[in-house]
Amino acid sequence: MRARDQSPVGEDCPPGLEELLQAVGKGDRGAFERLYEVLAPRVFGLVLRVLRDRAHSEEVAQEVLVEVWRGAARYEPGKGSVMAWVLTIAHRRAIDRVRSAQAGMDREERAARLEPYRPFDEVPELVVGRLEGERLRRCLDGLTELQRESVTFAYYGGYSYREVAELVKAPLGTVKTRMRDGLIRLRDCLGVGR
Repeated sequence: MRARDQSPVGEDCPPGLEELLQAVGKGDRGAFERLYEVLAPRVFGLVLRVLRDRAHSEEVAQEVLVEVWRGAARYEPGKGSVMAWVLTIAHRRAIDRVRSAQAGMDREERAARLEPYRPFDEVPELVVGRLEGERLRRCLDGLTELQRESVTFAYYGGYSYREVAELVKAPLGTVKTRMRDGLIRLRDCLGVGR
């Protein structure tokens, strides 16, 4: 067995792991449970140091331990300790996850760059606005002079009834009546409320 400082990944190997792994290679579930108890915290710790995300680290650690279960018979004691073998698998899996995540982000970034920028299209709104404006002007042209002036001052100028009456030099009651009649004609002309 290797000493702590000679281990390729800097981890010591608790006694009996090799025998447990051999038993796991033969399908011994009890041996795997004991092996899991020893390996899981170290595998998770290594993966977490690489990924820095707890949820992803838990997934990768589970994948590693499943791989240990399935590949236990392939372990070769002459190439290193059980701990070194398992932690090498864990490190590779964690790096693979980082690369996979980076590749996904790169793909999304490339796709975003290829997609043409489409600014808000103002043309339809401008056309509709102009058409409505022209329609309103035609309807305003159908009003009497007093109605058109009163409505224009009130709605476009923001004047009150009293101020409109002063501007057109007409009695307040007359202005109110003309505006009411003018608005009714505009509503009918524009087809509002139908």
